[in-house]
Amino acid sequence: MIIVRNATMEDAERILEIYDYYVKNTAITFEYDTPSLKEFKERMKGTMQRYPYLVILKDGNIEGYAYAGVFVGRTAYDWSCETTIYLDHNAQKCGMGRIIYEALEKALHDMGILNLYACIGYPEHNDEYLTTNSADFHAHLDFVKVGEFHNCGYKFGRWYNMIWMEKIIGKHEAKQLLVTFYSDLRKG
Repeated sequence: MIIVRNATMEDAERILEIYDYYVKNTAITFEYDTPSLKEFKERMKGTMQRYPYLVILKDGNIEGYAYAGVFVGRTAYDWSCETTIYLDHNAQKCGMGRIIYEALEKALHDMGILNLYACIGYPEHNDEYLTTNSADFHAHLDFVKVGEFHNCGYKFGRWYNMIWMEKIIGKHEAKQLLVTFYSDLRKG
């Protein structure tokens, strides 16, 4: 049985365990050191004040998480956000990525978000640390590549590119309604 729900602070240890694999073994994240549980909880708390932070469970076990964050950080960008997803490295290519991402997209749409952006590490050639799988996954979900930065991330003694992908999920109006914080939507 697969369930998507809002993450809680009690989920932080398992979420961090999932993330830790990617920090130590991949260039999917350009972070070098896994944050402490305390720091990770602070990150989660900051995200949850404004955006959805979701977990996906299979048979009661957390198998992945997805959340949104500020895009650029100026008021004029409030209708845009950056999305992030991580699945347990043993749980990939089984449909859970699509399920949790669609739930995230719906929550963001309900907030009034119009543009989704994904910042993705991208190799010149697939290697043992980074492949094009993340970009391919996002393309499968109708994201399109809108930019590429060359040799901007250095990890494991190699230079990697970074691409931005975009998905428009709402209508842009001349008089746009304000975005509602996710925490306010959940209140009622």
